[in-house]
Amino acid sequence: MIEIKELSKSFGLKQVLDDVTLQINEGQVFGLVGINGAGKSTLLRLISGVYKPDCGSVYVDGENVFDNPNAKSKIFFLPDEPFYGHKITPKNIIEEYKVYYDLNEKIYFDIINTFKLPLDKSMFNFSKGMKRQVFIALAIAIKPKYLLLDEAFDGLDPLARMCVKNYLLDLTKNGSTVIISSHSLRELSDICSSYGLIDNKKIGFSYVEGEMLSYHKYQVAFKEEPQEENFKFEYLKYAQTKRIVEFLTYSDLEKFTNELAPYNPLIIDEVNVDFEERFVLEVKAGDVK
Repeated sequence: MIEIKELSKSFGLKQVLDDVTLQINEGQVFGLVGINGAGKSTLLRLISGVYKPDCGSVYVDGENVFDNPNAKSKIFFLPDEPFYGHKITPKNIIEEYKVYYDLNEKIYFDIINTFKLPLDKSMFNFSKGMKRQVFIALAIAIKPKYLLLDEAFDGLDPLARMCVKNYLLDLTKNGSTVIISSHSLRELSDICSSYGLIDNKKIGFSYVEGEMLSYHKYQVAFKEEPQEENFKFEYLKYAQTKRIVEFLTYSDLEKFTNELAPYNPLIIDEVNVDFEERFVLEVKAGDVK
Protein backbone atom coordinates (compact mmCIF):
# COMPACT_ATOMS: atom_id res chain seq x y z
CA MET A 1 0.00 0.00 0.00
CA ILE A 2 1.10 3.55 -0.73
CA GLU A 3 0.11 6.17 1.82
CA ILE A 4 0.61 9.87 1.14
CA LYS A 5 0.15 12.08 4.18
CA GLU A 6 -0.03 15.89 4.26
CA LEU A 7 2.47 16.16 1.42
CA SER A 8 3.65 19.54 0.11
CA LYS A 9 6.28 20.48 -2.44
CA SER A 10 7.54 23.81 -3.80
CA PHE A 11 10.23 24.81 -6.25
CA GLY A 12 11.50 28.23 -5.25
CA LEU A 13 8.48 30.49 -4.87
CA LYS A 14 6.21 28.18 -6.87
CA GLN A 15 4.15 25.77 -4.79
CA VAL A 16 3.20 22.69 -6.81
CA LEU A 17 1.49 20.48 -4.21
CA ASP A 18 -0.14 21.52 -0.95
CA ASP A 19 -1.22 19.16 1.86
CA VAL A 20 -1.88 16.15 -0.38
CA THR A 21 -3.27 13.08 1.37
CA LEU A 22 -4.06 9.91 -0.57
CA GLN A 23 -4.10 6.15 -0.15
CA ILE A 24 -3.48 3.75 -3.04
CA ASN A 25 -4.30 0.12 -2.35
CA GLU A 26 -2.43 -2.85 -3.76
CA GLY A 27 -3.26 -4.79 -6.91
CA GLN A 28 -5.02 -2.05 -8.85
CA VAL A 29 -4.47 0.36 -11.71
CA PHE A 30 -4.74 3.86 -10.27
CA GLY A 31 -5.23 6.83 -12.58
CA LEU A 32 -3.65 10.10 -11.48
CA VAL A 33 -5.36 12.78 -13.55
CA GLY A 34 -5.19 16.53 -13.91
CA ILE A 35 -4.59 19.26 -16.44
CA ASN A 36 -1.06 19.92 -17.71
CA GLY A 37 1.02 21.48 -14.94
CA ALA A 38 -1.24 20.26 -12.15
CA GLY A 39 1.60 18.46 -10.36
CA LYS A 40 1.16 14.87 -11.51
CA SER A 41 4.81 14.31 -12.43
CA THR A 42 5.96 15.94 -9.20
CA LEU A 43 3.76 13.64 -7.15
CA LEU A 44 5.12 10.56 -8.94
CA ARG A 45 8.67 11.69 -8.22
CA LEU A 46 7.77 12.16 -4.57
CA ILE A 47 6.20 8.70 -4.41
CA SER A 48 9.28 7.14 -5.99
CA GLY A 49 11.63 9.01 -3.62
CA VAL A 50 13.30 11.08 -6.35
CA TYR A 51 12.17 14.31 -4.67
CA LYS A 52 12.24 15.10 -0.98
CA PRO A 53 8.97 16.59 0.26
CA ASP A 54 8.99 20.01 1.94
CA CYS A 55 6.66 18.53 4.51
CA GLY A 56 4.56 15.43 4.88
CA SER A 57 5.55 11.85 4.02
CA VAL A 58 5.12 9.03 1.51
CA TYR A 59 4.97 5.50 2.92
CA VAL A 60 5.44 2.34 0.86
CA ASP A 61 4.30 -0.73 2.77
CA GLY A 62 4.66 1.25 5.99
CA GLU A 63 8.15 2.58 5.27
CA ASN A 64 9.04 6.18 4.49
CA VAL A 65 10.25 6.07 0.89
CA PHE A 66 12.67 9.00 0.80
CA ASP A 67 16.32 7.95 1.20
CA ASN A 68 15.17 4.38 1.87
CA PRO A 69 16.71 1.79 -0.52
CA ASN A 70 14.44 -1.01 0.69
CA ALA A 71 11.25 0.94 -0.08
CA LYS A 72 12.64 2.24 -3.38
CA SER A 73 13.53 -1.29 -4.52
CA LYS A 74 9.81 -2.06 -4.76
CA ILE A 75 9.21 0.81 -7.19
CA PHE A 76 9.91 1.30 -10.89
CA PHE A 77 9.29 4.86 -12.07
CA LEU A 78 9.05 5.54 -15.80
CA PRO A 79 9.13 9.31 -16.44
CA ASP A 80 7.72 10.94 -19.54
CA GLU A 81 11.26 11.46 -20.92
CA PRO A 82 13.53 8.73 -19.48
CA PHE A 83 17.29 9.13 -19.77
CA TYR A 84 19.36 6.96 -22.10
CA GLY A 85 22.76 7.28 -23.77
CA HIS A 86 23.35 7.93 -27.47
CA LYS A 87 24.69 4.42 -28.08
CA ILE A 88 21.95 2.62 -26.18
CA THR A 89 19.98 0.01 -28.13
CA PRO A 90 17.04 -2.19 -27.08
CA LYS A 91 19.51 -5.08 -26.94
CA ASN A 92 22.09 -3.55 -24.58
CA ILE A 93 19.89 -1.34 -22.40
CA ILE A 94 18.92 -4.30 -20.24
CA GLU A 95 22.54 -4.61 -19.05
CA GLU A 96 22.19 -1.25 -17.27
CA TYR A 97 18.87 -2.18 -15.65
CA LYS A 98 20.03 -5.65 -14.57
CA VAL A 99 22.45 -3.91 -12.19
CA TYR A 100 19.52 -2.57 -10.19
CA TYR A 101 16.62 -4.91 -10.91
CA ASP A 102 15.91 -8.63 -11.17
CA LEU A 103 14.91 -8.48 -14.83
CA ASN A 104 13.36 -11.37 -16.81
CA GLU A 105 15.20 -11.21 -20.14
CA LYS A 106 12.82 -13.59 -21.93
CA ILE A 107 9.80 -11.46 -21.11
CA TYR A 108 11.67 -8.34 -22.18
CA PHE A 109 12.74 -9.68 -25.57
CA ASP A 110 9.31 -11.24 -26.18
CA ILE A 111 7.70 -7.81 -25.73
CA ILE A 112 10.33 -6.11 -27.90
CA ASN A 113 9.56 -8.69 -30.59
CA THR A 114 5.82 -8.10 -30.21
CA PHE A 115 6.39 -4.39 -30.79
CA LYS A 116 8.65 -5.25 -33.77
CA LEU A 117 11.45 -2.99 -32.55
CA PRO A 118 14.96 -3.27 -34.04
CA LEU A 119 17.28 -4.73 -31.41
CA ASP A 120 20.60 -3.29 -32.55
CA LYS A 121 19.66 0.24 -33.61
CA SER A 122 20.39 3.27 -31.44
CA MET A 123 17.35 4.44 -29.54
CA PHE A 124 18.49 8.00 -30.15
CA ASN A 125 16.87 7.76 -33.60
CA PHE A 126 13.65 6.13 -32.36
CA SER A 127 10.32 7.93 -32.32
CA LYS A 128 8.86 8.82 -28.93
CA GLY A 129 6.42 5.93 -29.23
CA MET A 130 9.22 3.43 -29.96
CA LYS A 131 11.25 4.65 -26.99
CA ARG A 132 8.17 4.35 -24.82
CA GLN A 133 7.69 0.75 -25.96
CA VAL A 134 11.26 -0.17 -24.97
CA PHE A 135 10.84 1.22 -21.46
CA ILE A 136 7.41 -0.36 -21.07
CA ALA A 137 9.03 -3.70 -21.98
CA LEU A 138 11.65 -3.10 -19.28
CA ALA A 139 8.99 -2.24 -16.72
CA ILE A 140 6.96 -5.37 -17.46
CA ALA A 141 10.07 -7.56 -17.41
CA ILE A 142 11.10 -6.15 -14.02
CA LYS A 143 7.66 -6.89 -12.53
CA PRO A 144 7.92 -4.26 -9.78
CA LYS A 145 5.52 -4.29 -6.88
CA TYR A 146 4.73 -0.64 -7.67
CA LEU A 147 4.95 0.63 -11.24
CA LEU A 148 4.70 4.41 -11.74
CA LEU A 149 4.08 5.61 -15.30
CA ASP A 150 4.10 9.26 -16.32
CA GLU A 151 1.95 9.76 -19.45
CA ALA A 152 2.27 6.06 -20.25
CA PHE A 153 0.50 6.11 -23.61
CA ASP A 154 1.97 9.29 -25.06
CA GLY A 155 3.25 8.62 -28.58
CA LEU A 156 1.81 5.10 -28.85
CA ASP A 157 -0.41 4.08 -31.75
CA PRO A 158 -3.80 2.48 -30.94
CA LEU A 159 -2.54 -1.10 -31.31
CA ALA A 160 0.48 -0.47 -29.08
CA ARG A 161 -1.76 1.21 -26.47
CA MET A 162 -3.99 -1.86 -26.39
CA CYS A 163 -0.99 -4.16 -25.96
CA VAL A 164 0.44 -2.03 -23.15
CA LYS A 165 -2.88 -1.97 -21.32
CA ASN A 166 -3.09 -5.76 -21.49
CA TYR A 167 0.46 -6.09 -20.14
CA LEU A 168 -0.35 -3.73 -17.26
CA LEU A 169 -3.53 -5.59 -16.35
CA ASP A 170 -1.56 -8.86 -16.32
CA LEU A 171 0.89 -7.24 -13.89
CA THR A 172 -1.89 -6.41 -11.45
CA LYS A 173 -3.17 -9.99 -11.61
CA ASN A 174 0.24 -10.99 -10.25
CA GLY A 175 0.01 -8.52 -7.36
CA SER A 176 1.58 -5.38 -8.80
CA THR A 177 0.09 -1.93 -8.35
CA VAL A 178 0.20 0.42 -11.34
CA ILE A 179 -0.10 4.20 -11.08
CA ILE A 180 -0.60 6.05 -14.36
CA SER A 181 -0.58 9.82 -14.66
CA SER A 182 -2.39 11.36 -17.61
CA HIS A 183 -4.32 14.41 -18.76
CA SER A 184 -6.26 12.19 -21.21
CA LEU A 185 -9.18 10.61 -19.41
CA ARG A 186 -10.15 8.55 -22.43
CA GLU A 187 -6.82 6.73 -22.22
CA LEU A 188 -7.55 5.61 -18.66
CA SER A 189 -11.27 4.83 -18.73
CA ASP A 190 -10.90 1.19 -19.79
CA ILE A 191 -8.00 0.23 -17.53
CA CYS A 192 -8.18 2.10 -14.20
CA SER A 193 -10.25 0.85 -11.27
CA SER A 194 -9.63 3.97 -9.18
CA TYR A 195 -8.65 7.59 -9.76
CA GLY A 196 -7.35 10.69 -8.06
CA LEU A 197 -7.73 14.20 -9.44
CA ILE A 198 -5.03 16.82 -8.76
CA ASP A 199 -6.56 20.29 -8.86
CA ASN A 200 -5.46 23.52 -7.20
CA LYS A 201 -2.35 21.79 -5.78
CA LYS A 202 -4.46 19.21 -3.90
CA ILE A 203 -6.25 15.95 -4.49
CA GLY A 204 -9.61 17.36 -5.55
CA PHE A 205 -11.25 14.00 -5.15
CA SER A 206 -10.49 10.30 -5.38
CA TYR A 207 -12.79 7.67 -6.76
CA VAL A 208 -12.88 3.90 -6.54
CA GLU A 209 -14.96 2.07 -9.13
CA GLY A 210 -18.31 1.09 -7.66
CA GLU A 211 -18.43 3.88 -5.10
CA MET A 212 -21.54 6.10 -5.01
CA LEU A 213 -20.79 9.47 -6.58
CA SER A 214 -22.39 12.76 -5.62
CA TYR A 215 -23.47 13.40 -9.20
CA HIS A 216 -26.43 11.75 -10.93
CA LYS A 217 -27.40 11.66 -14.59
CA TYR A 218 -30.88 10.99 -15.94
CA GLN A 219 -32.40 10.57 -19.37
CA VAL A 220 -36.02 11.69 -19.43
CA ALA A 221 -38.62 11.22 -22.16
CA PHE A 222 -41.60 13.60 -22.47
CA LYS A 223 -44.82 13.35 -24.47
CA GLU A 224 -44.06 16.66 -26.17
CA GLU A 225 -40.83 18.52 -26.83
CA PRO A 226 -40.08 20.58 -23.69
CA GLN A 227 -38.50 24.05 -23.37
CA GLU A 228 -35.55 24.35 -21.01
CA GLU A 229 -36.75 27.63 -19.50
CA ASN A 230 -39.82 25.83 -18.12
CA PHE A 231 -37.79 23.72 -15.70
CA LYS A 232 -37.60 25.58 -12.38
CA PHE A 233 -35.40 23.20 -10.34
CA GLU A 234 -31.59 23.25 -10.15
CA TYR A 235 -29.37 21.08 -12.34
CA LEU A 236 -25.73 21.10 -13.47
CA LYS A 237 -26.08 20.19 -17.13
CA TYR A 238 -28.93 20.07 -19.65
CA ALA A 239 -28.82 18.39 -23.06
CA GLN A 240 -31.86 17.92 -25.27
CA THR A 241 -32.63 15.87 -28.39
CA LYS A 242 -36.23 16.54 -29.35
CA ARG A 243 -38.39 14.87 -26.64
CA ILE A 244 -35.44 13.34 -24.78
CA VAL A 245 -33.62 15.44 -22.15
CA GLU A 246 -30.48 14.53 -20.25
CA PHE A 247 -30.04 16.10 -16.81
CA LEU A 248 -26.91 16.07 -14.66
CA THR A 249 -27.76 16.91 -11.06
CA TYR A 250 -26.92 16.39 -7.40
CA SER A 251 -30.41 14.96 -6.75
CA ASP A 252 -30.83 11.24 -6.10
CA LEU A 253 -33.54 9.35 -7.98
CA GLU A 254 -36.29 9.91 -5.41
CA LYS A 255 -35.65 13.65 -5.15
CA PHE A 256 -35.27 14.06 -8.90
CA THR A 257 -38.53 12.18 -9.54
CA ASN A 258 -40.35 14.56 -7.19
CA GLU A 259 -38.72 17.60 -8.84
CA LEU A 260 -39.77 16.41 -12.27
CA ALA A 261 -43.32 15.28 -11.36
CA PRO A 262 -45.02 18.60 -12.33
CA TYR A 263 -43.68 18.23 -15.88
CA ASN A 264 -45.32 14.81 -16.47
CA PRO A 265 -42.34 12.77 -17.72
CA LEU A 266 -43.05 9.52 -19.54
CA ILE A 267 -39.82 7.77 -18.57
CA ILE A 268 -36.99 8.57 -16.13
CA ASP A 269 -33.88 6.47 -16.58
CA GLU A 270 -30.75 6.90 -14.42
CA VAL A 271 -27.48 6.33 -16.31
CA ASN A 272 -23.86 6.25 -15.23
CA VAL A 273 -21.86 9.44 -14.79
CA ASP A 274 -18.58 8.77 -16.57
CA PHE A 275 -15.30 9.89 -15.06
CA GLU A 276 -14.67 12.50 -17.73
CA GLU A 277 -17.87 14.33 -16.77
CA ARG A 278 -16.91 14.11 -13.11
CA PHE A 279 -13.45 15.46 -13.89
CA VAL A 280 -14.82 18.46 -15.79
CA LEU A 281 -17.31 19.28 -13.04
CA GLU A 282 -14.71 19.07 -10.30
CA VAL A 283 -12.23 21.26 -12.17
CA LYS A 284 -14.94 23.85 -12.84
CA ALA A 285 -15.89 23.77 -9.18
CA GLY A 286 -12.26 24.35 -8.26
CA ASP A 287 -12.06 27.33 -10.59
CA VAL A 288 -15.04 28.92 -8.85
CA LYS A 289 -13.54 28.60 -5.37
